[in-house]
Amino acid sequence: MNEILSFWREILPSLFDGFALSLQVTAAALVLGIPAGLLLALGLRARHWLLRTPLLALVEIGRGASVLVLLQFVYFGLPSAGMTLGAFMSVTLAFTWCTAAYTSEILRAGLEAVPQGQREAAQALRLNRLDTLRLILLPQGLPIAIPALLGFSILMLQASSLAFVVALPELMSKAQLIGSNTFQYMPIFTLVALLFAVICIPATVVVGQLERRLSRHI
Repeated sequence: MNEILSFWREILPSLFDGFALSLQVTAAALVLGIPAGLLLALGLRARHWLLRTPLLALVEIGRGASVLVLLQFVYFGLPSAGMTLGAFMSVTLAFTWCTAAYTSEILRAGLEAVPQGQREAAQALRLNRLDTLRLILLPQGLPIAIPALLGFSILMLQASSLAFVVALPELMSKAQLIGSNTFQYMPIFTLVALLFAVICIPATVVVGQLERRLSRHI
């Protein structure tokens, strides 16, 4: 046991560097993807099919294809079209696409959960569509969507381990490199699992408590 703890203390700084990069990728995808998901959700409510069709294609591809497929498409596919991106930008773009696609459905469900009477009241007050969205739908729909958005954020952090396939030096890549040098894969991946658990388990508990608290007010 002492040997394992000593080994963990030795490799922990390197894993921390990789974990910090995993958190950066996840944060970038969420900061860019959630606003993009809101725009997609609003665009899918448009009346004209010329606007809805390409947005629907983006959402369905982003949800239908796995994150790994999107990552391979961006990193290996875009260079063949003349767009060369680095590993970090490729991972961020692929994760943002996935985030936007999934959160668009989460946000759309939140907006549609607003009672119809609220929309009718906005029409009675002669509010335009932008004011209805800003004053009525978003303030009531976003709280409904928050628990699902936080739960999805946890999943995206876990999915950040897929970035090792494009040689991004995140947590999983660091673990693979150390494992190939030391051949002590079990202690390494046990520590990696613990690092993810330190973030994901408390976050899951917080999401559950927040969902129960919000459900009492909705």
